[in-house]
Amino acid sequence: MARRFYPGLAGLALALAACTPSEPLSVVPQSGADRLVLAPLAFSQLAGWDEDKAAAALPALLKSCDRLIKLPTDKSVGFDGVGGTASDWYGPCAAIQRVASGDHGAMRAAFESWFTPWQVTNGGKAEGLFTGYFEPEIKGSRSRHSRFTVPIHGKPVDLVSADLGKFRPDWAGEQITGRLDGNRLLPYPTRAEIDAGAIDGKAPVVLWTDDAVDFAIMQIQGSGRVRLDDGTLIRLGVAGNNGHKFVGIGKVLKDAGKLDGDTSMPAIRTWLKAHPEEGRILMAKNPRYIFYGVNAGDGPLGTEGVALTPERSLAVDPRFVPLGAPVWLETVEPGGKPLRRLMVAQDTGAAIKGPVRGDIFWGSGEAAFDRAGRMKSSGRLVVFLPRARSPRLAAN
Repeated sequence: MARRFYPGLAGLALALAACTPSEPLSVVPQSGADRLVLAPLAFSQLAGWDEDKAAAALPALLKSCDRLIKLPTDKSVGFDGVGGTASDWYGPCAAIQRVASGDHGAMRAAFESWFTPWQVTNGGKAEGLFTGYFEPEIKGSRSRHSRFTVPIHGKPVDLVSADLGKFRPDWAGEQITGRLDGNRLLPYPTRAEIDAGAIDGKAPVVLWTDDAVDFAIMQIQGSGRVRLDDGTLIRLGVAGNNGHKFVGIGKVLKDAGKLDGDTSMPAIRTWLKAHPEEGRILMAKNPRYIFYGVNAGDGPLGTEGVALTPERSLAVDPRFVPLGAPVWLETVEPGGKPLRRLMVAQDTGAAIKGPVRGDIFWGSGEAAFDRAGRMKSSGRLVVFLPRARSPRLAAN
């Protein structure tokens, strides 16, 4: 399907000459192969900007603004101050707060007055990968009995983590997690070891569930809901992880020759449930394990600390895109329909790495599961930063 995207890097110089913003091309170097390169755009270059129901993003925007305006005025927003300082966001957030629900024109006007769109690229490459996630609902019980034998662990008492950026500047944004053995920091047990009882007595059991496959899918998604056997619905949020690298179960099954072409999450779930014993062994090849705590909020919490908004919250790599920043996403839905939408960067994910990478939160339930599980599309990303932004980025 033909899609109108922003100019490629080869034509970037010509495109910039026509843009309303006058700031120069800005580069933020990062360690490793990824390198964030931002270039200003005009709103007229955002395909579909006048067609999106922009005010539908208002709930997500208000939640992020509420967090941003409570920060100290000189607090940097984003890694290395990519988003300027908190005070730069006061005016834009005040304008957003004045927009009435459902007034899409007023929302666009507020953005055009207060923000500059910046094309996000990875060293000049503008196209990246966009996937989806959802909030699963699984069955559970407060006690272990009958079929409820799979524990949902809370954060272990011996789990420790360290911000490596405090030890070396080039490690900024990196974290290591493990356990202490005397004065040594050792890797925390893997998923297979935890399933075998390695943390029994060291981690509380928050709830019990009856299906290891559904629980593993919830751990991939992050947060989730548990429908208890007494009818109560409890929402769980991520309280930590064991520090091991995430390995996608789809790749594991594909490498093992278990899937014929379709590697979507619905296909993965179907296969795992049809092959419980072999599935348990293959699921253990993902060593990452998520720990949970009860979330009393009105929705699944993103890494930013605010409840996610279906179809308007995006998980990003915070080393490149500031949490709380509005973004413009241009990609396609699983069925091929263009998806051009104002969203907010409010979450992160173990598999969401790189400047042009995102995970769309589709909501809760089976319909969201189907869309999220089949979402795997190339696309482009624009981040909106305040026009009156502290010039830390340009200084780089």
